[in-house]
Amino acid sequence: MKWEALFSEDMGEPFTILHSVSHVQDGVHAMEVLLLRIQKDPQETKGSGYSVSLEWITVANTAGQGQEKKYEVRKRRVLRGKSVPHYAAVEPKGTGLMVASEKPFVFTHVDGLPVEQADPEPMEVEKTDPIYFWQQTAEDITVCVRMPEGVTKEEVQFRLMADNIRLGVQGFPPLLEGQLFASVDPEASAWIIKNDKSLEVSLQKHSEGPMWPELVTGDRRGEYVMSDEQAALIHERLTYLTSEDMNGNPDKDKPPCNSQELEDCDGFPEDSFSLTHFDGESLKPTQVVNLGSHQYLFTVDVNPSDMPCLCLRHDVDALVWQPRPDQPSNMWEHIATFNALGYVQASKRDKKFATCAPNFSYASLCECLRRSFIYRQPSPVETVLFNRKQGRQVAQVAKQQVASLDSDKPILGFRATNERLYILTSSNLFVLKKERSQIQRGDECSREEAAVGSWSTAKAQNSIKTGMLDVKVMWTQS
Repeated sequence: MKWEALFSEDMGEPFTILHSVSHVQDGVHAMEVLLLRIQKDPQETKGSGYSVSLEWITVANTAGQGQEKKYEVRKRRVLRGKSVPHYAAVEPKGTGLMVASEKPFVFTHVDGLPVEQADPEPMEVEKTDPIYFWQQTAEDITVCVRMPEGVTKEEVQFRLMADNIRLGVQGFPPLLEGQLFASVDPEASAWIIKNDKSLEVSLQKHSEGPMWPELVTGDRRGEYVMSDEQAALIHERLTYLTSEDMNGNPDKDKPPCNSQELEDCDGFPEDSFSLTHFDGESLKPTQVVNLGSHQYLFTVDVNPSDMPCLCLRHDVDALVWQPRPDQPSNMWEHIATFNALGYVQASKRDKKFATCAPNFSYASLCECLRRSFIYRQPSPVETVLFNRKQGRQVAQVAKQQVASLDSDKPILGFRATNERLYILTSSNLFVLKKERSQIQRGDECSREEAAVGSWSTAKAQNSIKTGMLDVKVMWTQS
């Protein structure tokens, strides 16, 4: 079959393709393509001097029935931000966009025309009293909301979900409404009316420890009240800034912490990032989730009909999340866990790629040169094993393996399927295969070599026809 170009367009500045989807709507074939650019920004005088842009283009077949296919750009939308996104993908039908980044992105242009931004809040001549006050501890948050006098509990409208709150009085606009900075436990939260003119809300944090910089994302109508204990603690932590001694408190027995002595897995990310869903029609964010310090690990395609999954570090584990744009109330679903992967990947200083199999049977990390690490999910063992410390029987074992490539060239590409790993260098394409029946087939490796999971290499019969690459096949006994 002869291949021919159906579409060609000069997009101007250089770009990379982050994601693309193909779909048919009302009988018209269209493709959604997401482009990434890093450009010099003359208006960026305080930062690096560069800006990051995402261009979302829709390429559609504009020919009528019975005519030859003719594709052209139907729509161009540009977003700008200050950091390269960790994750960016278009919904399967092109109805929305999801972006995970350290800095927020906003739509700036549609088809070359600037998007009207929301007018900034006018300068206030006189400072108005805050509508609510709030305090917090490591475990909970207390909110005190001003209300009209004489309000009864029947008139109070209160709705609390894990990531959202709405509080108001019947017949009045909401007093407090929006996305909470982090998740809370609705069942452990409560509210009461105090002195017939204020309402006190107690929110139980879902994760103890981290302090919230704000209560509701973007809401500036409240005032944070810091307790005396919190103020004293902050002053104590800032003592070293005004002291000539490296140890601001000479009574302490232990010296101050040296961050250079911490391991990578113990370090706390300097910038937290958020995951945002944009509506394709209004171009407004409909869902914003603050991911806090959950480190981004990798993106993986599990199902071609769904959006790519993203894997985040949660404590020592790695959790895989599947975007569900058709479920607004549960837009991100947890579908897999790799135990301890979040911890072990932090020690790989030369890590260049990370991925997992579509069926989540294993995860793999790849260094810049030679080595690839494979972490298999726990599987049943045929023999009886016992934990020597606890004395209990072990029913499953999770295996870890290392593959060393016969190449000194830098690794350029890394992809995984359920049975194979594909590793690309400038001169070879290596295929690492899990072979279950290697001993029974009487391969060249000995029974002892297969039992310890050794790696052997064989040349494939058909090489790539471009003449630029050789194909090597590698396997192991699981």
